[in-house]
Amino acid sequence: MNVRGLLALLTARTLWALVALACFGSVAMALVAQHRFGMEPCPWCVLQRVIFLAIGLFGLLGALLPSQRIAQLLLGWVGVGLALVGAAAALYQNLVAAKSASCALTLADRIISSLGLDRWQPEVFEVRATCADAAVSVLGVPFEIWSLLLYLALGAAALWLALGRPGSGPTAGRR
Repeated sequence: MNVRGLLALLTARTLWALVALACFGSVAMALVAQHRFGMEPCPWCVLQRVIFLAIGLFGLLGALLPSQRIAQLLLGWVGVGLALVGAAAALYQNLVAAKSASCALTLADRIISSLGLDRWQPEVFEVRATCADAAVSVLGVPFEIWSLLLYLALGAAALWLALGRPGSGPTAGRR
């Protein structure tokens, strides 16, 4: 079966479920990297976790709700927006924060503190390293670039959903 045939089988709900799975899976991998391999998170790492979880929640909502066009449109554009914010955070971490000795009191730090997630669930959301200390590569690629690539893929999927592209034929919008 070719790619076009596979895309024809893809429903909006299935794609939203895959978005949620990718987001929750990425946070799970970050937690394994932190707690098993000692890769402590900086403020920008933690902020990206929050964004992944937010996209994942919208993905879960999209997978569970009936696939009405207005819901797909709204969820899709929110997903695109969040993916762009996540991509910006990953780029900022790579281009600016990872090269600075301290990233305390940056925008990421202030967002995390104001949300109170670091006090509610410190094992997941507490900042434990500076940006320079958290600059780690996996397979020769900085961790935040992996995040950037995932944000771009999630944004593409959300855009695909917002534009009503999943599936094909006259019943595609009703899946």
